[in-house]
Amino acid sequence: MVPERPLGCACQMDRLLRLFARCSPRLLLRVVGSSALMLLTFAAPTLTAQRPSLAMLDHLQPGQWEVRDRDLAGGRSRICIENGRRLIQIRHMREVCRSFTVEDTADAVTVHYTCPGNGYGQTSVRFESAQLVQLETQGIAQGLPFNFRAEVRRVGACTS
Repeated sequence: MVPERPLGCACQMDRLLRLFARCSPRLLLRVVGSSALMLLTFAAPTLTAQRPSLAMLDHLQPGQWEVRDRDLAGGRSRICIENGRRLIQIRHMREVCRSFTVEDTADAVTVHYTCPGNGYGQTSVRFESAQLVQLETQGIAQGLPFNFRAEVRRVGACTS
């Protein structure tokens, strides 16, 4: 009876084990040590990514928020949001867009998004409190460019 020969990945592992068996303990320690370092280098982002993406926006309270345009004196509007993630697409609120997270920290989020056929944008939200954020967004909406900086403050519950 002929022993079964390992296939694919198992075959490669078998070769590596035979190779390591012939190595000196010092060389084996160097190889294993550098492999462990490589594993930690590539696995570290995965290990630290335990919190949910864009978690800072989840700390914002739902309700009525006043958007104060920093570049337009007296420019104010109000929006009702159920969560802070709605602020990312403040110029494309009703659009279904694809997004890419550029920055995601405890106090700042930057997201680039694309709305096929309807423009794109990049928004940065800086956390000051659960009721106050600083927002900067720019891009193209309805064929026109926009560049918008605002202070966004919760002012109460949403009115129906």
